[in-house]
Amino acid sequence: MDFLLDQNRPPTAPVGIPPIDFRAQLNDEQFYAVTAEPGPLLVLAGAGSGKTRTLTYRVAYLLSQGVKPSEILLLTFTNKAAKEMLHRVQDLTGVEPGRFWGGTFHSLGHRALRIYGEAVGLPKNFTILDAEEADGVLRDTVEESDKTFFKNKIHPRPGPLHEMLSLARNTQLGTAAIVEKNFPQHSEIVGLLPAFAKSYADRKRAQNVVDYDDLLAFWLELLVKSPEIGTYFSSRFRHVLVDEYQDTNTLQSAIIDTIGAHHRIMAVGDDAQCIYSWRGANFENIMTFPDRHPGTVMHRIETNYRSTPQILNLANGVLNAQPKGRHFDKELRAHRANSQKPYVVQAMDGREQADFVIKRLKGLVDEGCSLSDIAVLYRAHFQALDLQLELSRQGIPYQITSGVKFFEQAHIRDLVAFLRFVFNPADTMAWQRICVLLPKVGEKGAQKIYAAALDHARLLRKNFLDVLESDDVRSKVAKDARDEWPRFTASLTQIADAMRTLKPFNAVEVAIEGWYGDYLKGAYANYSSRLDDLKSLIGFAGRFEDMQDVLSQIALLNSETSDRRVDPEANALRLTTVHQAKGLEYAAVFLIGLADGQFPLRRAIEAGDVEEERRLFYVAVTRARDELHLVYPTVSNRAGPGGMMLTPSRFILELDPGLYEALKIKRSYGW
Repeated sequence: MDFLLDQNRPPTAPVGIPPIDFRAQLNDEQFYAVTAEPGPLLVLAGAGSGKTRTLTYRVAYLLSQGVKPSEILLLTFTNKAAKEMLHRVQDLTGVEPGRFWGGTFHSLGHRALRIYGEAVGLPKNFTILDAEEADGVLRDTVEESDKTFFKNKIHPRPGPLHEMLSLARNTQLGTAAIVEKNFPQHSEIVGLLPAFAKSYADRKRAQNVVDYDDLLAFWLELLVKSPEIGTYFSSRFRHVLVDEYQDTNTLQSAIIDTIGAHHRIMAVGDDAQCIYSWRGANFENIMTFPDRHPGTVMHRIETNYRSTPQILNLANGVLNAQPKGRHFDKELRAHRANSQKPYVVQAMDGREQADFVIKRLKGLVDEGCSLSDIAVLYRAHFQALDLQLELSRQGIPYQITSGVKFFEQAHIRDLVAFLRFVFNPADTMAWQRICVLLPKVGEKGAQKIYAAALDHARLLRKNFLDVLESDDVRSKVAKDARDEWPRFTASLTQIADAMRTLKPFNAVEVAIEGWYGDYLKGAYANYSSRLDDLKSLIGFAGRFEDMQDVLSQIALLNSETSDRRVDPEANALRLTTVHQAKGLEYAAVFLIGLADGQFPLRRAIEAGDVEEERRLFYVAVTRARDELHLVYPTVSNRAGPGGMMLTPSRFILELDPGLYEALKIKRSYGW
């Protein structure tokens, strides 16, 4: 194999590439970036500025200069993005996508390892584990060394445990640091994780399998530990282009730097849109790019084709509030004509916030705006509960693009099942749902336990809950679940006591604090956000005087929403978290829950992550094309009746009031 290619040879004349008038088809900023001399290039592409167009034309330009398709490496975060760019390149140049190395980091890592993996001890016939299979291998590994680990419900299940090890690996921070920052509920098992990680890696090696993270880790190892192959990649790929560079993690950045040792890298991204640190993105990658690649030339693409000047003025206000020296200066400039200012809307609480959104929503539709071109954005799922309730009540179709509807979420359905069963022990469907949460208890096991308890209760003429701790019933419980059984049954009894003597919202509190609250810690990696969702049920239950009314309302809402499935292409309002809205745009955007502690989230404030929250706010406001409403409640009822006073988000308070129009909702819901 020839590992030595002449990097400095002059380009040959392009064959079959039609002439392209780059000057006519690009604006000035895009043109100068596209036609820049090879070298380290950092292209800061603001929201709505044509980032994809710039990358596409850069590939076409390199081809027009005689660079071969095989000498270009295009790294993206989705295969869809790579295919879209390379098909556009084909439309421009006639060069087929298959002639490039273009795709996600993981897909290209897989391609490299299939060819050269034996250099790091990876046979060519390795297989890739899907997520479920990887969790299974990890489970077997842990149980081999500690049979009791997963029997403790507070310990992470295989899925969340895998997420912890994965994040530590992709960030290269080590398990202790990752647990402290991202999974503090599991601090007591930090000492066990390095051994679990090593045993897991050994087992994968023995089985000749790799997981998703291995595709990056082994690719980097291949480049670093086999210098000949590293030199080959660096020599072959004379031009490295990276999309969404601000989202790269530590492994991905190291791969780019190693292949791009020649410094002919074009990194395209926006530091102001780095919002994924919770899944490994490293903000420092883009900030220190010029330090790692001396002579970096920066190109700023700041002309925005999406939003009105007034929306962009507010977005620039968000950027200007960033701490000095911790971001790259940029200023979005509008291509469109003037329009109305964004609105900052003060609502009394979540219900009034929902009323306002729906009233303005109807106005937009009357003005000719499509429902599907309107989005409601929020920082966390629980913040949209009141809006979902009111949309369902009024029969307005909506689609949640960042997950399922509030009462359809697994953890919400679980907790409601606890309440349903305690309220009505004859509800066998609710019993089935909660009982199978116990270790090694399946549907048949749950049925046997129920039948034994029912017979015993009838025989002794006692209530169903009162006999669950009897020997006759306990004998039907799977051996692995018996240690959990007393706490499980005690929790049911505590909920029942609260239902008899207290308000419905108190019973919800007791249910959250009981057995299921502990179960939640081990069942989900995103425990904190799911706990926030559960706590919002306290406020919901606080609206009712009787548990029957709470459960009936939830059942009716679930029936209404499940009977009305929304086609993805249907004309329906979009509801989504800001994270899931990145890359999308809408004619009108409502950003709700803009109170301090909700956006930024309280836990982000306490963890010192306010700057990422600010970047997330910037992403949110730049989703809007024509109309933007920033709405905040002044009272939160999440903790039950009485409520808690809220203040506007610090991100609103730090803006110049001249950038928006302030609205206060009248109690008649006019404005």
